[in-house]
Amino acid sequence: MTASRFLPAFAALVVLAQAPAAAAHDNDCIVPMADWQPREAVQALVEQQGLTVRRIKIDDGCYEVDARDAAGLRVRMRLDPGSLQILRRGDDDDDDDHHRRRGDDHDDRDRSPHHDD
Repeated sequence: MTASRFLPAFAALVVLAQAPAAAAHDNDCIVPMADWQPREAVQALVEQQGLTVRRIKIDDGCYEVDARDAAGLRVRMRLDPGSLQILRRGDDDDDDDHHRRRGDDHDDRDRSPHHDD
């Protein structure tokens, strides 16, 4: 293959190799683990906002926090693991609204297969 034929093929391969990165979800966090803040820092940040942490997990490289506010309403947060910047915050997710529409507004602890209403 001559150089004039090789360059266009090489350029096409470079573009195709970058496509998965461009298709990555905008809310994905790409922070090296060495630069992550500890879970204790996440919990402290959330508690400073008057929330009670129920769970901290990692999803798509970001911290995901499930918490409750003073009124007991669910608050979900997505945090950058390096800066702890809040990327997304939602009060009561769609699942909670769905359960309320069905008349099932009980807390997660109350849900069991034999629950009598």
